[in-house]
Amino acid sequence: MWVIFALAGALLAGIAVVLTKAGIKDMDPILAFAIQSIFILVVSWAVAIFQKPSASMANLDKKTWIFLVCAGVATCLSSIFTFLALKVGEASLTTSLERLSLVFAVVLAVIFLKEKLNWQIILGILLMIGGAVLIGISRESH
Repeated sequence: MWVIFALAGALLAGIAVVLTKAGIKDMDPILAFAIQSIFILVVSWAVAIFQKPSASMANLDKKTWIFLVCAGVATCLSSIFTFLALKVGEASLTTSLERLSLVFAVVLAVIFLKEKLNWQIILGILLMIGGAVLIGISRESH
């Protein structure tokens, strides 16, 4: 089931990039992100309430809160930088570089979460980097 969720997330992220690029054409990207964040907040809380979470917020320990707050700040800053890049850059170039977050996520997971690397993961990382470079240089040839 996780594969379906991951692919749905990837598809929706791609749609979001195209819609965002079209939406920020004539406006400040930070304001656009702030507006979009309102809808993110409403939809995420609606889903959380609808699924009736088993753990209440009051039962979360301090360490969990710290991780969630830090992740929230990182997500917010990531989105702001992506919006700024989309404002001035092509969606395909911006997204190919932004998706290198996958490489950073794997490296950070190995370092901090002690996840294991194997040759397939290393090859995948190299292919992702190569793909981003190829997309980048493809635009220079125009």
